[in-house]
Amino acid sequence: MKDGGRIAAAIEVLGEVESRRRPVQDALKDWGNAHRFAGSGDRTIIGNLVFDALRHKQSLGWQMQDSSARALALATYALNWQQGLARLEEVMADDRHAPEALSEAEKAALTTPRADAAPDAIAADVPEWLWPAFAAALGDNAVAEGQALARRAPIDMRANTLKASRDKVLKRLAHIELKETALSPFGLRVEPKPGAARLPHVQAEEGYRKGWFELQDEASQIAALVAGAKPGEQVLDFCAGGGGKTLALAALMENRGQIYAYDNDRLRLAPIHERLARAGARNVQVRDPRTGTLEDLEGQMDLVFVDAPCTGTGVWRRRPDSKWRLSEKALADRIEEQARVLDAAARFVKPGGRLVYATCSILDAENRGQIEAFLARDARFARRSAASAFAAALPGKPMPAHVSPEGHVLLTPASTDTDGFFLSVVARTV
Repeated sequence: MKDGGRIAAAIEVLGEVESRRRPVQDALKDWGNAHRFAGSGDRTIIGNLVFDALRHKQSLGWQMQDSSARALALATYALNWQQGLARLEEVMADDRHAPEALSEAEKAALTTPRADAAPDAIAADVPEWLWPAFAAALGDNAVAEGQALARRAPIDMRANTLKASRDKVLKRLAHIELKETALSPFGLRVEPKPGAARLPHVQAEEGYRKGWFELQDEASQIAALVAGAKPGEQVLDFCAGGGGKTLALAALMENRGQIYAYDNDRLRLAPIHERLARAGARNVQVRDPRTGTLEDLEGQMDLVFVDAPCTGTGVWRRRPDSKWRLSEKALADRIEEQARVLDAAARFVKPGGRLVYATCSILDAENRGQIEAFLARDARFARRSAASAFAAALPGKPMPAHVSPEGHVLLTPASTDTDGFFLSVVARTV
């Protein structure tokens, strides 16, 4: 395919996402299945166009004075990919599969910056209804954080110290442009590439198949470190999902002690078994919600880790379509669910034990507000400083910029170059 046809395909996919409110990955997969002639390189470029258009949907629509799928795809190629008007016209004239020729209004929008300044929500590419809560959480840095959440995400990996050191993984993947992460002592990163460029398929590497490393954002790695799981402890990963943090905790515990991995959604939990085997994590017991209970664990855990279900506002770099599908009702539903999850998880913490609450959200209502409301409900628990836990787990590393007066920690792409991730620690005192 030529670029003109790729732009047309991106317009088609964006239209499907908008009109049917479909997850972008589903729309891209269906387009690929219906257009078998498109090679893997074509699909990569089309996907990059679509994702970048969604990342900057609001600011591009404002510049173009048109938020249609066509306007977003054209602006992504000409402006965000820095191809320019002349190149865009060239590829559209050179391909019978390209979209219709540009109108004079489109040419003007692609070459003339608007004289008026974009409102903050538009400049930040944050849904306007959500902007007050977003700005309240991030203050003067809100626009910069929104823009950082609209950029492409890196590929982050965690060296699995049950099988390999970070240096060993670096050497084995020397053919890939890897670097050490700034905060996590086990992290490795492939920086995002611009425009049509594709990232390496690291899961095809021998080291991945051998379990030497796992895909895991640096913020998630930091969350496991802050939890402070020690060899020999009894740990419950209460919302284990696919097991990323379970594996990180197992490595920190050196396969000693016991981790119980649980999730009330068995489909989210399904990948964990294969991942545990590949990683060599032997101190994990998976509790299937269909067949197992947790009653025998009540009041027995040194650590309960709660990576609570949330709106995912901190991972917009990876799921840009989700920010435009998020609704006020979805946020309210998540807040209610988080409160139920916290109350349920608290039953398993033993006296003197701790509960770590984390979300991949940047919103106060899901984070600081949620944990403070929990402490008001359950007098058995007292606040501990996640900032102090961060300093102890990552000695010599700079303290994140977003630390609340209570010691809660918020990691963000603009301040820590990670996904958005909230961390709080409480302890059971009686």
